[in-house]
Amino acid sequence: MSRKSLVAVAAGVGILAAAIALAGCNNQQPGHVTDSASGTPSTEQSAASTHRTSTAEKDVTDEHAHKPGAHGGIIVSLGRDSYHVEAVFEQGGLLRLHVLGSDETKVQEIDAQDLLGYIKASDANEAIAVVFKPQPQPGDTAGKTSVFVGRIPADLVGKNLDVTVPSVRIAGERFRLGFTSTPQSHGEDIMPDKVGDDEERDLYLKPGGLYTEADIKANGNATASQKFAGFKSSHDMKPKPGDKICPVTMTKANPKCTWVVGGKTYEFCCPPCVDEFVKLAKENPNDVKDPDAYVKR
Repeated sequence: MSRKSLVAVAAGVGILAAAIALAGCNNQQPGHVTDSASGTPSTEQSAASTHRTSTAEKDVTDEHAHKPGAHGGIIVSLGRDSYHVEAVFEQGGLLRLHVLGSDETKVQEIDAQDLLGYIKASDANEAIAVVFKPQPQPGDTAGKTSVFVGRIPADLVGKNLDVTVPSVRIAGERFRLGFTSTPQSHGEDIMPDKVGDDEERDLYLKPGGLYTEADIKANGNATASQKFAGFKSSHDMKPKPGDKICPVTMTKANPKCTWVVGGKTYEFCCPPCVDEFVKLAKENPNDVKDPDAYVKR
């Protein structure tokens, strides 16, 4: 082999070795940042990784969803589930707040008080003050209420809203209520088909107070959710004089939604109100009035 050929081969080997060495120095995964001195992951990368992990864990921890309420509204937590509120948007721009206990299925009465709230469109900056007035329900203790009612400003009806009530006083403590919701006409809610659980069966199929065995038979040995499965409720907030009204909401009653209690037939606006009235008849029978009392005067 000539001298020139040997020189060329040696040069080629040197270039190849340098290329291999260079490749070895950069043998790391794409996007993996290392400390220039130690080759270990950088502090910035470790911090970012930790932040991503903690953020993901927080998202899982903070996730807290509730089922729709008995009146078709949204269940909102008060005080980390110490209490709950079911917010129901109704026809005519009314917003009804049902106060519930830590168990979302139980009605909670609290001191009757005016609640100052603020409502704004979700895409707006300015909020409008709204007062939620107490509306005691049958069975509520004097001076107490389990429902508050406020009216949404006319120009906000039908919009996606942010609602805030800075102070709700319960048992000497103050709680903040806040939620965002797309209002729906309560008249568009359809009661879902439901198989009665043990509690519901006990309520409807066991006598107590004014609710008798004869009533159970007259109601078809069924629960309200079974009898009214698929029932479409529509709330008329302005009953006229002479109209029959629901004993629970005081809205116009629906003649297709009836239930026999104490041998007398009562009309209601929707099936969930039947639940409340039967509970009242069994637990506080003295608070139940004759059907003739539930007429708009």
